[in-house]
Amino acid sequence: MNMSKLGRTIAAAAAFTLVGLSAHADDLADIKAAGQISVGIFSDFPPFSSASADMSLKGYDVDVAQSIADSLGVKLNLVSVTGQNRIAYLNDKRVDILMSVGFSKERAEVIDFAAAYAPYYIAVIGPAAVSIKGKDDLADKTIAVNRGTLEDTSLTAAAPASATIQRFENYNSVIQAFISGQTELMVVGNDVGAQVLARQDALKPEQKFQLLTSPSHIALRKGEEGLKSTVNDVVAKMISEGKLDASSKAWLKTPLNPENLKD
Repeated sequence: MNMSKLGRTIAAAAAFTLVGLSAHADDLADIKAAGQISVGIFSDFPPFSSASADMSLKGYDVDVAQSIADSLGVKLNLVSVTGQNRIAYLNDKRVDILMSVGFSKERAEVIDFAAAYAPYYIAVIGPAAVSIKGKDDLADKTIAVNRGTLEDTSLTAAAPASATIQRFENYNSVIQAFISGQTELMVVGNDVGAQVLARQDALKPEQKFQLLTSPSHIALRKGEEGLKSTVNDVVAKMISEGKLDASSKAWLKTPLNPENLKD
């Protein structure tokens, strides 16, 4: 091969490499260039996100998504997703990030996770007048739970033999059994529990203790370290400035406990 031909070959290879690199643009740069960030969110998942009176989405997840958009100086575009399609939406670049994603080793093989930002836990809830500090105090108590759920298995494993577990077919029935006095306690996730804590002033329900903790993360595509660092910085700032605590009090009806953001 003569030097002229060798030079053309090297130049062609370099050009091909540059094209390949440009094909994988940085998501953070793309978001800033587009002037908006598309965030995959459950549209009917109160108190994390649900339609308000003006039909716009409001909730804990929306507060965090808006803070991320504000930090980047871009518009927030909320995209409704489902549990079945959201991973595909992310990897097909129909959204830039996903809210409310629980960490698992299986998911970590196909997507990446930013820091945990939202508490999700299963809690025992009861009236303020009833003293319950741990699983031993469940002895001789009647407890409502949704049949066949993670709440059910967690409660079954923790409850003493003398506890009476009443299993119902849906959350509405669990809540009704509790607020009507059919059961003394109920075991639900903090998303369901927040709705009861907000509405039952006479009963004065409160969270007694937690059976299981599995915080929610913000998910993004693999290899996007710039975007991941930015999201982590936003969450850390919201914690340090008390904004995440304020959102927790507003939407989850309880102060934010940083321990609940640990996997």
